[in-house]
Amino acid sequence: MIKSYDVGSIPLRIDYKTILMGARTSQTLMPLLRKSSENDSFSLFRDEVSSVFVEKLKAGIDVPNYPQFRDMNEMFFELINGWQKTQTGYVSLGKLTARFGATIPEVDAIRQNSSLIADSASVDSFKLKICVTGPYTLSSFFINRGPKLFDELGTSISKILSASIFKKKRGEVSMIFVDEPLLGFVNDPLLDHGSLGRRSLLDSWERICRVASINNIESGIHLHNTSDNLFWEVDGLDVVESHVDDPLYYSESTLSHLSKTGKKLKASIAITDFDKLIANRIQDIEHITNIQERIGEEWSKIRRKEVDPKIFLEDQETMIKRLKRIIKRFKMEHVQYAGPECGLRSYPSYECALECLRRISKALDSFNAELSE
Repeated sequence: MIKSYDVGSIPLRIDYKTILMGARTSQTLMPLLRKSSENDSFSLFRDEVSSVFVEKLKAGIDVPNYPQFRDMNEMFFELINGWQKTQTGYVSLGKLTARFGATIPEVDAIRQNSSLIADSASVDSFKLKICVTGPYTLSSFFINRGPKLFDELGTSISKILSASIFKKKRGEVSMIFVDEPLLGFVNDPLLDHGSLGRRSLLDSWERICRVASINNIESGIHLHNTSDNLFWEVDGLDVVESHVDDPLYYSESTLSHLSKTGKKLKASIAITDFDKLIANRIQDIEHITNIQERIGEEWSKIRRKEVDPKIFLEDQETMIKRLKRIIKRFKMEHVQYAGPECGLRSYPSYECALECLRRISKALDSFNAELSE
């Protein structure tokens, strides 16, 4: 049986400044020192996180990621001490360390409302996926990078994760994912084979995965490019995923790595780049050369509400075919999960993003039903 999870991000329904202020307030003593009201930023943030998480569960996602409304880099830098932002980039002011008592605000909101979430979603209990921005991606913001930076960022993220994990009667964290979207896109001398930087990054990933193994939960890595295969060397890593068209899903070496390491593959069965979805639909209907101009025209129609953006979403049949191809190539025992290739923040509307999750869930329901026949 194939289970589903999502990557995390989703379009906003409330003001972004309210989200930012609510998340920051959650890391202070303010929620404890004064009684919250329905309209303060902390309450609005907590309730929106919980509400969207409920809707992900209702959409049929087996292990939803916490709703990620904030910038994936800034939200973790806010929990780390020892850096300063300059006009040319970030600089280290000594040693980077996790702030005392720092936790992921979105995960805290779900933990605090676990019973209410389970009741609202009409489930006995739920499982939660946590996604953290990885040390390689966070390091890219610094002017001076080196092995020490990987180590300090990995240690900081590990401490934040350890403080965020929970297991309660109505809900629990069951997956931890490291998000490294920048890995593999440039030839980085820090990651040369045999280098101290490569070893340091590997150790940092191992440290993060160890938090998962200590707590008896699964770990995974989310990639946009798999040209650098260092991730296969992470002993504590359980699940690997990338984008729909990444060589990971058709390379002959993938099956060999899966067999040798015991890792599992998450099948990315739905494209989430909305420009690409628009382009694919246009090209299915008409053969044109000015595709970028036409994409812009369709976005204008969407914003004017002349076109329902859901018409650009892939159908369940396409998702099922993609899943079957991956399983045929890599065998059922190596494919444990399926879901969207990336986050849904770029989608035109919240409802459009939810519809994508519903279609993924229905596609997996059909596939799993066919398996059991």
